Amino acid sequence: MEYKEIEFSSHAVMRMFERQIGENEVEAVIVNGEVIREYPDDKPYPSVLLLGWVNQRPIHVVVGKDTETQKIYVITIYEPDATRWQSGFRERR
Repeated sequence: MEYKEIEFSSHAVMRMFERQIGENEVEAVIVNGEVIREYPDDKPYPSVLLLGWVNQRPIHVVVGKDTETQKIYVITIYEPDATRWQSGFRERR
C-alpha cells in the first residue's frame, strides 16, 4: 500500500506496546501486507484489514487511508488468534 505519511492512533500504540509489535513491523505489513477485508463505508476514511508476516508471525493491521493526502491512519494491530481464524489467518472460523 502506498502512502506519504503514517499516523498511529493512541489505541494502536497501546496495542503495539501490549503485543510487542514494533513500528517497523507495522510499516512492513502496510507496505507488503495483503488486503484481506475492505471497509469502504468506514468514516472518516475507508479502511482495510491487512495481513502480513513478520519473522513468521502473522500480524493484522487495520488502517484507514485518506486518498487525498495519501496519509495512512493506523487504527489497531494484533496477532490473530488461531482459534478464531482459519489456517492462513485470512478467514474467520
